[in-house]
Amino acid sequence: MSKIYRPYQQEQSELLPPSPREWLPEEHLAYFILDTVKEMDLKVLLEKYERELRGYPPYHPRMLVGLLLYGYRVGVASSRRLERKTYEDVAFRIIAAGQHPDHTAIAEFRRRHLKELSGLFVQVLALCQKAGLVKLGHVALDGTKLKANASKHKAMSYERMQQREQELTQKVGELMKAAEEADAAEDRLYGKKKRGDELPQELRRAESRLKRIRQAKAELEAEAQAVRQAQQEAKNKKDEQEPPPSGPTRLPSHQVPTDKHGKPKPKAQRNFTDPESRIQKTQGGFIQGYNAQAAVDEGHQIIVAQALTNQAPDVEHFVPLMEQVVGNCGGVPGVVTADAGYFSEDNVVRGTCLGIDAYLATGRLKHGEEPAPVRGRMPRDLSLKEWMARRLRTKKGRAVYARRKAVAEAPFGQIKQVRGFRQLLLRGLTKARGEWALICLTHNLLKLYRATVAA
Repeated sequence: MSKIYRPYQQEQSELLPPSPREWLPEEHLAYFILDTVKEMDLKVLLEKYERELRGYPPYHPRMLVGLLLYGYRVGVASSRRLERKTYEDVAFRIIAAGQHPDHTAIAEFRRRHLKELSGLFVQVLALCQKAGLVKLGHVALDGTKLKANASKHKAMSYERMQQREQELTQKVGELMKAAEEADAAEDRLYGKKKRGDELPQELRRAESRLKRIRQAKAELEAEAQAVRQAQQEAKNKKDEQEPPPSGPTRLPSHQVPTDKHGKPKPKAQRNFTDPESRIQKTQGGFIQGYNAQAAVDEGHQIIVAQALTNQAPDVEHFVPLMEQVVGNCGGVPGVVTADAGYFSEDNVVRGTCLGIDAYLATGRLKHGEEPAPVRGRMPRDLSLKEWMARRLRTKKGRAVYARRKAVAEAPFGQIKQVRGFRQLLLRGLTKARGEWALICLTHNLLKLYRATVAA
């Protein structure tokens, strides 16, 4: 007697149910993304399409938004991979409603509307607040370095640029002279009617490299001059004792190290692939990348503020992140914790002015080392740094700060390890910021989805 198997007919005409709502389990993330996008306010984005009446009818913006949000949630950011998924993956087919936008349409949509897409971070955060996922009892800050879409080996220092400029200028001159001699020899051999204006391949490469180096050198010098001018203006304002400007604090950006004459220092570098990315130090060495920041609420690991800069130190991000938390959530956290990279006396003062009860580490402890406990009243003659260090050694301080790592570092692990976002896809500081906002808002979307399914 032969074995009986379940029916398996490769030529079956219909492999999926008639309704897409039956293709996946009812509680699948794809349906949650579709329902969420329906409720999002995309007025600003849609108005751009309403003003453009020419051309073939475009793909619906809500479909492309859903496609990008689901893609970033599952770690698929490449436009080519997204296009392929609309053919191969059932969840993507459901979101695209059977359409297959090509990778150029997806990439162009993301490029044109990146500002509006990153602005959805606040809308998703508001949904999380409405669902009761944001408590603002304890907010922890941390940063992580993300690789840029550029190699660190494509960077060159200002000193090396000057050397290579001289070398290539000399080489171009020698090649030009050799080309002229070759032309003269050919004219004598074949006559002057033969064309001889084609540049040798080696000369074209040398001229191209020289042009790129001169451009990068000029950009470095322009940045250095701008830094020098900004420092001088800040000094003049300080001398005139002008009040500090009102409004939110701007995110810090990388400043080209300059000498006393306002020229770039020899070690100042610029990357030819992504000029706005910078060399960043990590535990595993150095990378060409950006510094991604997040403020995380303890309750459900919701990211309540995010930022990305090319400035390696964390200290300058504290105040902008805190102002963003207050602006996004409409309230002040109960306590805020951050590691030693965020500590400065100015941050303590400005945090207090915002009504923030901050616990900022003043130094690093060796692995396994416990801070010595303190007893008695706080002495009155302590500096702000000494006062904060003593505060962290109290029983309450140690209990509060002990939670920092579990709160702040968990989302980074989920983003980089689980979803695979260790490198940014887009180049340039503005685009990188928009992509980091997309990564953070899809992190929050997953938390909201899981809370909704569990309810």
